[in-house]
Amino acid sequence: MIFFLLLSLLLSACTPDTGTEPPTAYRTTKTITYHGVSVDVVIDKPAQYHVDVLIVYHGTVPSDRDILPAANLSLDKFKGILNRQDMLLVSVAHPQEHILFGDNIAQAEAALLWVKHEAARKLGISLGKIFLAGHSQGGYLVTRLNTMHPTDGVIANAPGPLNLVYRCGLEENGQVQASTTCQKLRNAYGPTTAQPAAYFERSLLNFTRGFKAPMLFVQGLQDSPIQLYSWPGFKQQIQQCADCAPVEFVEVPGGHTVLFENPTAINAFNAFIGRP
Repeated sequence: MIFFLLLSLLLSACTPDTGTEPPTAYRTTKTITYHGVSVDVVIDKPAQYHVDVLIVYHGTVPSDRDILPAANLSLDKFKGILNRQDMLLVSVAHPQEHILFGDNIAQAEAALLWVKHEAARKLGISLGKIFLAGHSQGGYLVTRLNTMHPTDGVIANAPGPLNLVYRCGLEENGQVQASTTCQKLRNAYGPTTAQPAAYFERSLLNFTRGFKAPMLFVQGLQDSPIQLYSWPGFKQQIQQCADCAPVEFVEVPGGHTVLFENPTAINAFNAFIGRP
């Protein structure tokens, strides 16, 4: 009896403590803070202790009232094409309404660093690989994040705006419908003809170097003319990058949301995440 008691105590000491209860699945919204920067995230956790993570970023919305619904929708969209059920998904409700375009990189970065450095302890889990994925403006954010912090891989669907000088110039000339994005930049800098460098500094064409993790770009070939105008130059700059991790481009028939609709794009997405 004493022998079996001692054996039981020894085995307990050698077994990692993952909690007294079995892991449970849940979905919750949480305000996280990292180095003084706060942002809301939607967390979708599987019933597992050790998980890989997919952090997702939504596209442009009209107001900050829409960012939580957009974060939930983005989570659903990416989870819907993911061919595995054992990943933790964290969808970031990054703000847009009261800031200049691109300044929400601070909240996007805070969410990534919170996952990397605090999520395991705060959520009572063990983390494996960490991937980023974004659609449209979310693709813009994950591309920029890949120049800032290493992860295990980054996926960007129809990332943009690629060239704010071109896009906002068209709005100034009345060739396309006005947007709050360009209006706020005009309020800060004047028209694109006055300070084109200020517009270009925030364009995704300015972030085509120094990718720290492998990247998958997905682009629909029937996307908007504004997107497709700058896409070839954006792609060429990245292909010429000498200090980038490997980058893959998937260009397929479809529009702005092609990643969630095209089987070739979906297969490429899952193959990218599934690489050893």
